[in-house]
Amino acid sequence: MYATRDDMVTRFGEREVISLTDLTYAGAIDDQVLAGGLSAASDEINGYIAGRYRLPLPKLPPILKGIACDIARYRLTGTERVCSEEIRDRYRDAIRYLEGVAAGRVSLGTFDDTGATVPSSSAGVKFFSGRRTWARRSTGGGGY
Repeated sequence: MYATRDDMVTRFGEREVISLTDLTYAGAIDDQVLAGGLSAASDEINGYIAGRYRLPLPKLPPILKGIACDIARYRLTGTERVCSEEIRDRYRDAIRYLEGVAAGRVSLGTFDDTGATVPSSSAGVKFFSGRRTWARRSTGGGGY
């Protein structure tokens, strides 16, 4: 899984996580309900990135933790728990990011398309130029 119970509490606060998971009104986080939401979020993330990265990823990119929390939060809303505009917007932003990853427009960071770690590049830029192709002397032309 990409996120844990502690990640959800850190991101949204214990009161909100209780309200999302406490179906029996016991006043506590229902770990089983929360695990189901986090599992659904991980499955959804995998559906987007599996075509580009080998799973499981060798190292968890930090961005996926937040995305998993936002997706789980959205998935835990429903008939009794209101899905606010903020929850829906964060979910849509997460999906847009994952669509970018799936399309290759966005990278998960230090991984290549196979999920292998990519060595960091050296600092600096090098430019090389070849010989000039279009010049008056090389084309035999002059002015008009």
